[in-house]
Amino acid sequence: MDPTAIGVTVGGVALAIGVNLYFFAPRRAAVVAPAPASGPQEVRIVVRDGYAPDVVEVRAGRPVRLVFHREEVAGCSDTVLLPAWGITQRLPADQDTAVEFTPMTPGEYEFTCGMHMLRGKVVVR
Repeated sequence: MDPTAIGVTVGGVALAIGVNLYFFAPRRAAVVAPAPASGPQEVRIVVRDGYAPDVVEVRAGRPVRLVFHREEVAGCSDTVLLPAWGITQRLPADQDTAVEFTPMTPGEYEFTCGMHMLRGKVVVR
């Protein structure tokens, strides 16, 4: 095997490992939204190669405000979908965009980018 073939093979294996780690590695711990006496439970989410945090825990029956800050211009992340609440929201680059809803039923609800490649979860307790 010549050096070019070895380099391509090693690069392909490294890429395959990286993709599997990105999609199948354990998620970070949930961020619990503070529940003030009045007003919405609010969590800031940075959008850059994914959502950070990607798991948000909130209380049922209380208004929620997720403030997305998109720090990239990749087309995939220009929209966030929260299908459980019928929300489709555009996320302009380098701006804060608030998404508000009131979850009534406990459970786990996914949010994604418009292409369903970036994923996050709202855990309602």
